[in-house]
Amino acid sequence: MEPVSTTSLTTSLPVPAHAARLREALLAADFTADGLLDLLGAPAYAALARSETVPALRATRGGSPLETLVRLFLLQQDVESERAAAALPLAEALADGWVAEEAGAVRATVDVRPYGGPDGEDWFIVSDLGCAVGGAGGIGSKEEGVVLGVGGASTTLAGLTVRTPVAAALDLGTGSGIQALHAARHSTLVTATDLNARALDFTRLTLALSGAREAELLEGSLYEPVDGDTYDLIVSNPPFVISPGAGLTYRDGGMSGDDLCRTLVQQAGERLNDGGYAQFLANWQHVEGEEWQDRLRSWVPRGCDAWIVQREVQDVTQYTELWLRDSGDHRGDPEAYRAAYDRWMDAFEASGTRSIGFGWITLRRDPEVAAGKAEPSIVIEEWPHPVEQPLGPTVRAHFERQEYLRTHDDAALLADSFTLAPEVVQEQVGLPGAEDPEHVVLRQNRGMRRATRVDHVGAGFAGVCDGTLSAGRILDAIAQLMGEDPVLLRDRTPQAVRLLVEEGFITPESLLPAEGRTAE
Repeated sequence: MEPVSTTSLTTSLPVPAHAARLREALLAADFTADGLLDLLGAPAYAALARSETVPALRATRGGSPLETLVRLFLLQQDVESERAAAALPLAEALADGWVAEEAGAVRATVDVRPYGGPDGEDWFIVSDLGCAVGGAGGIGSKEEGVVLGVGGASTTLAGLTVRTPVAAALDLGTGSGIQALHAARHSTLVTATDLNARALDFTRLTLALSGAREAELLEGSLYEPVDGDTYDLIVSNPPFVISPGAGLTYRDGGMSGDDLCRTLVQQAGERLNDGGYAQFLANWQHVEGEEWQDRLRSWVPRGCDAWIVQREVQDVTQYTELWLRDSGDHRGDPEAYRAAYDRWMDAFEASGTRSIGFGWITLRRDPEVAAGKAEPSIVIEEWPHPVEQPLGPTVRAHFERQEYLRTHDDAALLADSFTLAPEVVQEQVGLPGAEDPEHVVLRQNRGMRRATRVDHVGAGFAGVCDGTLSAGRILDAIAQLMGEDPVLLRDRTPQAVRLLVEEGFITPESLLPAEGRTAE
């Protein structure tokens, strides 16, 4: 959910009748993510995300088709009809409503932004005018029904999502359709819903202009449009902002506090097929006298494992200012701004809210947990540190490791063999010149980029995990080298091994792809 411009909404949206022809023209002109970077250069390209268009205007003063398309669709500049005709199939674009013409000049009716897919696909995200250019500039809109383009939240969720082939995927609150576009790559059927009918029209345009399959588009709130259908994947970047009352459809939940996010998560369990994932971005309240972890634990539906990561926390004043600036309230009447600020603060005080958390929520429906035959794995943690996207494979591996640990007692753990993750390095920390380090740290250079402190046994154990020896045999060898009792070492080490497995430093051989396993 990114700040948007004050551009008025287009009342009549384009139709995708000739989207294939327009797509061909855009690609022929190299109107792609890579093409933009080559044309504009990194500084001007980055400036667009800050709502600064002057560098891009300076870089597009020539007459090439690519420069024309950038001015037309990204910068919302009028271009001469002759130049527009040289860059795109003008007759079809006019007929379908992508552009309008007046007095020899052509202007765009929608914002079209090139977007690179995960495997190098050339996609296009269609949104309201100005809504793909804005970023941290805090340019707001009070237009009801505005549809945003690509933002940081959208790309974060896309990178988090588990990408395995599925029969049915649901993009709940689709907006301009970026999550549906990603899901179309690995889903037989994609259903996209939104309370805002205009968003469904934009999703249709995004899919068509990107050359993707059509999706089932349904209007309505939360899970209401899908009736009793179930899915293998549910994704949602919902209107998670906790604001006093319904405000802007694209960002405000319209429910009390964090009730929209809670409802979204709690009702996902019954919508998931066994083994299915539900992945959300969310905000949640930190309420006086309540642990935020307990609040989120109560959201997890029956039958599901969960991994919840809090990425950021803002106090209520920071949070209020962020979203009042997002909607441009700070640019208007000072008295009105203060009144709005008071409304937000009054609401937070009434609910006892002292801060707001932001993060990721992933659920996985486990049939054994759903049947009451196993306890759910619910991991709730705070992780504000840098990570490496895409994290979809990391998310999937997390749940696989949790299931493994749940089904292996200490004896089974010691009988199994493990492989050190290839991105793990060892760091030794101590005073300069000291013979021995004070402690040893194992650090991941990919994924969550975790670090964990280990003793000499843990470091030695991890270092020889190559899948050839069982954990028990490795510990026996370490005991012999250190002159320790192997029975005592076996007794005290499983918990440390479990931690290394849980956090992904070592992987059980059974969880590795067949081609990555050590030959027996």
